[in-house]
Amino acid sequence: MRVVLDTNVLVSALIIQTGNPAAIYRAWQEGRFTLLTCAEHLDEVRATLRKPALADRIKPYKAGALVNEMKKLAEIVEGLQSVCRSPDPSDDFLLALCEAGRADYLVTGDKSGLLILDQHEGTRIVTASAFASLFG
Repeated sequence: MRVVLDTNVLVSALIIQTGNPAAIYRAWQEGRFTLLTCAEHLDEVRATLRKPALADRIKPYKAGALVNEMKKLAEIVEGLQSVCRSPDPSDDFLLALCEAGRADYLVTGDKSGLLILDQHEGTRIVTASAFASLFG
């Protein structure tokens, strides 16, 4: 199973050690699915973790460990095509990542953006709750 995790899911997993995002993060670490990422995704994760409000809640070593794990364990996808479909244009790269990486799922908490699309090409766009239920 090939999966893109939106930055909000990854960050939530670091902030709250219980719940669906944390369960998804553990499932990835256990090798239960292939995480897809790209340079733009890694940049967004780094930038988000540096925001003062989050930096106060997430220890720097945990933030660094997440980025390092992604670079080491995730499949890095290159050659993304331009996509213009998300209600929030800053999320279009995630849809491009899904296409280029042939993702089965895009997991997000973005209720007013990506989730309203429901699907992109062959990728189902689901909540963390829906995706975590696959491992229950």
